Amino acid sequence: MRQTLDHRQARKGITVNVIIPAIGQALLTAFAMFWDVLWPLVLGFALSGVVQALVSHKTMAKLLGDDSPRSLTLATLFGIASSSCSYAAVALARSIFRKGGSFTAAMVFELASTNLVIELGIILVVLMGWQFTASEFLGGILMVILIALIFRLTLTPRLVQMAREQAERGALGRMEGHAAMDMSVEGGGSFASTLFSGRGFTAVSHLFVMDWASVWTDIVLGFLIAGALAAWVPNSFWQGFFLTAHPALAKIEGPLVGPLVAILSFVCSVGNVPLAAVLWRGGISFGGGVSFIFADLIVLPVLDIYRKYYGGRVALYILGTFYVTMAVAGYVVELVFGALGLIPTNRAVGVITEGPSLNYTSALNVVFLAFAAVLVVRFLRTGGPAMLRMMSAPMEGMGEHDHAAMDHAGHATTEHDAATPATYTAGDKTHAGRNHP
Repeated sequence: MRQTLDHRQARKGITVNVIIPAIGQALLTAFAMFWDVLWPLVLGFALSGVVQALVSHKTMAKLLGDDSPRSLTLATLFGIASSSCSYAAVALARSIFRKGGSFTAAMVFELASTNLVIELGIILVVLMGWQFTASEFLGGILMVILIALIFRLTLTPRLVQMAREQAERGALGRMEGHAAMDMSVEGGGSFASTLFSGRGFTAVSHLFVMDWASVWTDIVLGFLIAGALAAWVPNSFWQGFFLTAHPALAKIEGPLVGPLVAILSFVCSVGNVPLAAVLWRGGISFGGGVSFIFADLIVLPVLDIYRKYYGGRVALYILGTFYVTMAVAGYVVELVFGALGLIPTNRAVGVITEGPSLNYTSALNVVFLAFAAVLVVRFLRTGGPAMLRMMSAPMEGMGEHDHAAMDHAGHATTEHDAATPATYTAGDKTHAGRNHP
């Protein structure tokens, strides 16, 4: 009996002295990384909201009807001007395809939407350095070119027909309602007058909050996994896994392994950046780290959505072509940045080792949290919660909701704005927004 009691006390001691501190360290590391990039996240999503408020979804579908260089260039620009949420990008790409856009243009839109957006670049600068931001944009453009060439050589009319037949069935994915909502502000006037009008302010606030709502789970999951890996997995494991003792082999392995690790991580959108920071600190090659970030469009949950949207055969085709594109882009980035001597030599991610502190980052976080609060208040006062509840609704059913719910997405705060009703579109339906004081 005495021995049994001693054994239980010993196990309890292990729990208290080892497991709980380990969990605490992982959570502290996760919070430190989140705190370090909080203001860039707020700034990035706000700027993204500004851009999205000026670009109409209807315009996208009309201009992306083929795979000509002009259409693919526009698809890239529209992707840059959209939300960074991978699920919303995939849903909107299907919407573009169903409305007559080409399959190639829809896939190019996806790549640009998740790799060439403002918020991703800002976060990479803060957490990993400007070199990763530059490589992300160079690699993103390169992937657009590569996927266009690969599709031109390998995409058959039969595959496109299979994809279209499955897409027309309207199977549900994620963030269907978010992708269907077109919150761009239409009408005349200059960029500044549109942006700073009551309607423009409301549109930006709605886009800001809804973009956060669409990616917060990936962001939280990404930081928690990154914190756990940083706290619990020794660098020696990563160094062995990424062949750091053999630099030439590491450069070959990195872009091949990076996307595979991403597929198994389940984390997409900007949530994979903290994971990339941990892998970079552990020894993955520069090209491997970049290809890992590229691969948020082929994580397992997104692959399952492709299967629902386009069928199993087309989903496998997307997986294969995207994987090749991401790996090749990683190799090219490695070669170009290596030739120019731009690959960082310091692998330390300061926030992981030092933790949060009272510095300029904390001051900026307070300022941008106050700015975010202003946008959230505007969102709440102009019918935002009703829009938020529709984010996961089927695209086809968006127009069937009570118009009063859409009406609450009103805008104007001035008599001039009140004279021009705002409109949000959902799917093919357009809803007039009732103005609020």
